[in-house]
Amino acid sequence: MSGADGPGRPLGLDTLVHLGRRQPPSAPVRRLPVPAGMTVPLGCDAVAVPDRLGPLIVPRLPRVGCVYTDGARWWWIVPSDSDYALPWPAPALYAPGALVPGAARLIHRPEGTVPYTPPIPLYLALCRVTGTTPEWSRPLSA
Repeated sequence: MSGADGPGRPLGLDTLVHLGRRQPPSAPVRRLPVPAGMTVPLGCDAVAVPDRLGPLIVPRLPRVGCVYTDGARWWWIVPSDSDYALPWPAPALYAPGALVPGAARLIHRPEGTVPYTPPIPLYLALCRVTGTTPEWSRPLSA
């Protein structure tokens, strides 16, 4: 890697700090608020899909948990670590801690006290509407 200190030399700490400060500020993030009276015993992450896909996914789910919209995406509350060994297909966005850019409003609240949409059915529904083969169905490369 070539750095400011010359070709083939690693970047110095001062250079890295300077480059980090030149990064454009990221959009502020906010945690999706869990409705009053609901608990998150399994933690809380979120999966976003473009808003055009949301209505196609809903009828494919056995249970729809809390769903939010920010005007461009629908955000689904899932248990923490629902991305463990499960790469969500594009165009999905996975947000650990349910920290999302900007503000989102609640558009669906389920009955009961937990806000979760089951992650595996959500993953499969997303694969289906996007024409993506689920990760575990893909052939292994040699």
